Amino acid sequence: MRSLPQILAVAEPIEGGFAVDIPANWLQGRTAYGGLSSALALHAAQSSDVDLPPLRSAIVSFVGPLSGRVAVTATLLRRGRNAAFVQADIVSDKGLGFRATFVFMADQVSRIAHDGRVAERHTPPAADATLYVGPTDFFTGNFEFLDIKDGTGPAEWRRWGRLRDRAGLDPLVELITMADALPPAAFKLLGKDFVPISSLTWQINMLEPRPATTDGWWLLGATADYAANGCSSQTMRVWNADGLLLAEGMQSVAIFG
Repeated sequence: MRSLPQILAVAEPIEGGFAVDIPANWLQGRTAYGGLSSALALHAAQSSDVDLPPLRSAIVSFVGPLSGRVAVTATLLRRGRNAAFVQADIVSDKGLGFRATFVFMADQVSRIAHDGRVAERHTPPAADATLYVGPTDFFTGNFEFLDIKDGTGPAEWRRWGRLRDRAGLDPLVELITMADALPPAAFKLLGKDFVPISSLTWQINMLEPRPATTDGWWLLGATADYAANGCSSQTMRVWNADGLLLAEGMQSVAIFG
């Protein structure tokens, strides 16, 4: 069983990226946890060119199952004066399982300076808080969680989370790993029933060029705005321990039942 820093530490360099094994403790069903796949892809993308500007946006497609040995590669699609577009793929022996486009862009001089973000009022878990850690044979075993139930809607999650081992990780890679750690928000609508649910696509926009938090805590939020006919659309947010909104996203989710 390996943590994310340990996975990256033993990555085998290959042309355009690296090869790694997806440990069983990072699986969710038949495939790798989406936050892990996204983090591996971002790590490869960050090495696709020198002196890349800050990450601004990522568009992710979860194409198929990923497990076992995988190849993670990144290709610089275009680099202009201000922005760089990088495509990252993850391939297993079953074929392409993941594809993302990462957009890196430098700060620009602008006449517009608008910030409508509202600070999050919840504080991180206390040192003596009772935290949830998932089973060691499932991806949630790599995290510590604390649910926030007060004020959440019937199709909304709000949860503090942090990686149990984050030593040496780039803060962006850490954030991307955490940002998909909530169950799909439509899952709450099922009550005690269970049906397979799978994310299809994900777009995440970074609101700070250099995200950071305290003691590894990130506040995660997801709300299903629509769920019918086997599909759900949800909005997602990530705050740091100081209540600053760092990232916003949107996912399309398939519901098989």
